[in-house]
Amino acid sequence: MNLHEQLGALEMGVDQLIQAVVAPQAENTPETPAHTAAPQAAAVAPVATGATAEAVAAETEAAVVEDKAPAPQLQPTLEINRPAQNEITMTIGGQTVALRAEQIGQLIEELSNARASMTPEPPPGIPTGWRFVSTKNPVMAVQKQSNGDRLLVMRHTGHGWVPFTFSPDMVIQLYMMLTKG
Repeated sequence: MNLHEQLGALEMGVDQLIQAVVAPQAENTPETPAHTAAPQAAAVAPVATGATAEAVAAETEAAVVEDKAPAPQLQPTLEINRPAQNEITMTIGGQTVALRAEQIGQLIEELSNARASMTPEPPPGIPTGWRFVSTKNPVMAVQKQSNGDRLLVMRHTGHGWVPFTFSPDMVIQLYMMLTKG
């Protein structure tokens, strides 16, 4: 399967996930005259990662005003499972999509690109209890930029190719940190 076919399969999987969320919400939303509709608050679906994570409970405050009492609108949950070593399944609203290693890599890349432009930024220090997988002696590539910066690309076993750009001053600081003590 070439890259374009893989992207098509991933896009189809994402479309299925979106449809699983949007269609049930549209069916469950009662029609309300415009003058009585309450503002809707965006909600984030709770995430569960199969047997390895505890269920996360979240309540939605989005409600539609009807005669006297607001009716809560339930959001579907996202479930992530790992049925086999080379497969992850994602389920939203009863719709399950299986992702293989190549598709997971594409998803990680797309999520990483999106996250890079979001706020707030990740914390400046390493959070307490942070879990990670490190790659010992990663494959690397370095390229000198026209402005004197250095592009360092390292291959992480989970994240794939991860690029970093360093100014000349930062290259010196990095060298000193790596050779210290």
